[in-house]
Amino acid sequence: MQATSYTYDAETRSGSVLLDDGTPLPFDAAAFDAGGLRLLRPGQRVRIEVTGSGAEARVTLVTLQTF
Repeated sequence: MQATSYTYDAETRSGSVLLDDGTPLPFDAAAFDAGGLRLLRPGQRVRIEVTGSGAEARVTLVTLQTF
């Protein structure tokens, strides 16, 4: 699934993304670390993996979207 980086805190390695429908979805350090990234800037397109749905949705991976 694709999304756009919305917030990122380098100290905690957590933040949030915006889904293409505008829904914000938070991610934790484990999801950030799983993607192998070192830095994330707001506005970057990212690829995410999510488990669950609705209020139970949880981001398990955040990585850069490549074409």
